[in-house]
Amino acid sequence: MKQEIHTYTAVAKKTNIKLDNIDPIKTEIIRNALNSAANQMKQALCRTAFSPIIYEVLDFASAIYDKDIRLLSQAPSLPLFMGTLNFCVEEAVKGIGGVDNLFEGDIIIYNNPYGTGAHQPDVALVMPVFCNDQLIGYTAIKAHWLDIGAKDPYCSDTVDYFQEGLIFPGVKLFEKGKPVDSIHRIIAANSRLPESVSGDMRAQCVGLNSGAKAFKAIVDKYGIKDFFDCVEIIFNHGESVVKNYFKNIPNGKYTAQGMMDNDGITNDSIPFNISIEVKNDEIIIDYSDVANQQQGPVNCPLPSTVSAARIAISMLAGGGESPTEGHFRPIKVITKKNTIFNPSPPAPCFLYGWPAMQSIEVIYKAIGKVFPKLVPADSSGDICSMVFWGENSKTNEPWADGSPYPSGQGGSDIGDGSTVLHIAESATRFSSTEVRETMYPYILNKVEFAQDSCGAGKHRGGMGIDFYFEFLDDTYLTATLEKTKTNPQGLLDGKEGAANKCFAVFPNGSENTIGKVTRLFLPKGTNLKLKTGGGGGYGHSEHRTIQLIHDDIQNELISEEFSKKYYPQYH
Repeated sequence: MKQEIHTYTAVAKKTNIKLDNIDPIKTEIIRNALNSAANQMKQALCRTAFSPIIYEVLDFASAIYDKDIRLLSQAPSLPLFMGTLNFCVEEAVKGIGGVDNLFEGDIIIYNNPYGTGAHQPDVALVMPVFCNDQLIGYTAIKAHWLDIGAKDPYCSDTVDYFQEGLIFPGVKLFEKGKPVDSIHRIIAANSRLPESVSGDMRAQCVGLNSGAKAFKAIVDKYGIKDFFDCVEIIFNHGESVVKNYFKNIPNGKYTAQGMMDNDGITNDSIPFNISIEVKNDEIIIDYSDVANQQQGPVNCPLPSTVSAARIAISMLAGGGESPTEGHFRPIKVITKKNTIFNPSPPAPCFLYGWPAMQSIEVIYKAIGKVFPKLVPADSSGDICSMVFWGENSKTNEPWADGSPYPSGQGGSDIGDGSTVLHIAESATRFSSTEVRETMYPYILNKVEFAQDSCGAGKHRGGMGIDFYFEFLDDTYLTATLEKTKTNPQGLLDGKEGAANKCFAVFPNGSENTIGKVTRLFLPKGTNLKLKTGGGGGYGHSEHRTIQLIHDDIQNELISEEFSKKYYPQYH
């Protein structure tokens, strides 16, 4: 297979607008109004969705684009989706034959993984928005559906993307406001959970319409010309924020290595190198020195590779602002075709997010080699996702539950690492114990910080968490653990954190260590013990203050033995 080099950058539209002619106050009002419109989409979706994975976990992204498919605003939810929705919109519109086939009230459904960057259950719905019969842009929501007819509700062992669920190559779900009944029936017929999937699909439509209404109101208020003149200034501002950050970093190329545990089919580790080059006011992320595309589903299609680079840079250099297209302009992404970060069909990609998460860690590791104060130490590098399903013995109805889990993040120059979801999912959540035990046939016997899981240092890593499940019905499990073979590394002499671990204790007393596994049968009475990893420490442990060590011991985050080993100054 040919492996030509592929380069991707956000295209900057040339404009003759003079900055002096644009009202800065009006521009700021429009910027905040667009952010509010995206948040209205988010709230409408959450209030009407059927599944906790949407209204509790927030496993979705909602955004507004202009007619040139440039990001105007997006609501805080799942960052990894943030940088992919422009690809979704572009491919969805191509699928129905182009902009000439768009009409008021249309909604397009699209989920081809090589256009969305995700697996098929991450379904994108796209709605064109018109003002005075003129196309002004799009609202778009990509959300995770619990089941869309894959070989299993969640998969870690697929060998091509045909096993990974139903594919919609860009077809109309609504046409001029009227539902296309045949598509709705196909969706319901190809899901093990037709009621929840159909409900979540309709909730996405509610969100799209809510965003479209708010978007049109903003354009109506200021007029099309003034609105889009202000948008160009918003984009220019975002671009300048990122460029100004990197002015303080000397030109140069910095490289680091990552390691995937395996591809879900074999047990072979997968090393890869990523480099970041600062070249004046351009940032080049080079993914070309990586493994070939894999037999198992850890391939990451181009849109999510681009998104991972966007997340890594905008989280560092974005000034804490909600990103727009302008923030992405200085970022150039280089990949090689038919590799793990730019695979070709029909390579499987159900676990696309796991190499994407690892790549963010590697980008920070590369920067940390020369500018350690700018980045954190390693996190546990995973969201330790678990998906359970089965039939509820009390109701005789099918059920499914999926969630990511928080883990320890790396310590940094500004303090200890936190315990949250990975940066790629930093605005998402995991469902509460109360919601789960009410809806699903299991109980959580333990949810607490894992003592001694953090990496020691001047600023310790974040704590891992122990989640202990007990199943009250026969249940199936798909688990997708990564970074079980390698510990999160410290920075500037900080110590490594604990790796991710999981094992099942069956009713007969036998145990099974779990990494990536699909449809593992957990008979009633099985106990599942998930131990998420801790973050790497930052700085030498001898520089940690006595008071902070005392507090960690008092709070039972570290043991006396741990403190004696790493903090002798305390004793």
